Amino acid sequence: MDADQLAREVSAPGSLTLAEIAAAWPEVIDPLGRLDRRKLAAVVFQDPRARKRLEGIMHPQILRRANERATELARAGHPVAFYEASLLVETGRFRELDGLVVVDAPEETRIARVVARDGVGPVDARARISAQLPSSERRRVATYVIENDRDREALVGKVDEMLRALSVAPST
Repeated sequence: MDADQLAREVSAPGSLTLAEIAAAWPEVIDPLGRLDRRKLAAVVFQDPRARKRLEGIMHPQILRRANERATELARAGHPVAFYEASLLVETGRFRELDGLVVVDAPEETRIARVVARDGVGPVDARARISAQLPSSERRRVATYVIENDRDREALVGKVDEMLRALSVAPST
C-alpha cells in the first residue's frame, strides 16, 4: 500500500477530505474542483502550522483507508503487506505494524530523486525532506534497513534479500 496513493483517493473530488482542504486553503483547488498538489505543497512545506493542520485533516482518513486495504489483503490470503509512507515514524504509526523497513539513501540522492519525480526545485525538495525526521531517527526504530544508494536493480536485489530473511517469496 502506498500512502501517497491513499491520500489521492481520500482527497478525490467530491470527498469530505477535499472539502475540508478547500475550506482551509481555497487557493489550492483548481478550476475543475481538484486538489492542486503543487500549490498545496508550496503552502504546507513553508508553514509548519499549515502542515500540521493538513496532517490533522489527511492522516485520519489515510489511516482509515489503509486499515480497510490491509483487511482486504488479509482476507484475500496475502501473508504479508507493506505500507509505504514517508511519515510512519513521525506519526508513530510504525508502532501499530509488525515491523518497520526503512529504505534510505544519502540526502543529496534523495533530493535529486524528489526533484526528478515531482518536478520541483532543489529548495522545495529540501523543504519536504526537512519535514521528516533525520535518517538516524528512522534507522534507530527500524526492524530492517535497506540502503537505496544505487540503481533499481541493486534495490530489487536488496528487497529480495530482505524478503528471504522474512521467509517471504522474493519479488522477482
